[in-house]
Amino acid sequence: MKEKRAERLESIKEAHKSAKTDYSRMEDYLEVISELVELKGYANTIDISRYLNVSAPSVTKMLQRLDENGYLEYEKYKGINLTEKGNALAGTIRQKHGILLEFFKMLGINHDIANQDAEGIEHHLNPQTIKQLRKFVTYLKANPKLLQSFQ
Repeated sequence: MKEKRAERLESIKEAHKSAKTDYSRMEDYLEVISELVELKGYANTIDISRYLNVSAPSVTKMLQRLDENGYLEYEKYKGINLTEKGNALAGTIRQKHGILLEFFKMLGINHDIANQDAEGIEHHLNPQTIKQLRKFVTYLKANPKLLQSFQ
């Protein structure tokens, strides 16, 4: 499980190098914080900086913004704790990623590319699209012969 978390953090790091909107950047921060807490039991600005490829002052600025918006509780030189709102959003992002990853792998795309692509688009999909994609993945899993005939 820890290996998966570390791999996930690396994929977030790679995807963060592309152009992002403010909202998707905020989601990336919440995602990394959540993954770090799951992996290490805590998150700090240095680790966040490393995984998102941004400077420590940039991390501090975003953490203050996320705190102001109610996604986390942040005190400089103290711990970073996601609020219920922050955990909920991080969980939603994780679910989107999982659905996209599973779908891409069903298409026969190798894991690394599927993971990278999922990370790149997970922030940009409408919830309705994800809902339908989840239904489609469930349908394909329930009809393995259909999936086999595609592959």
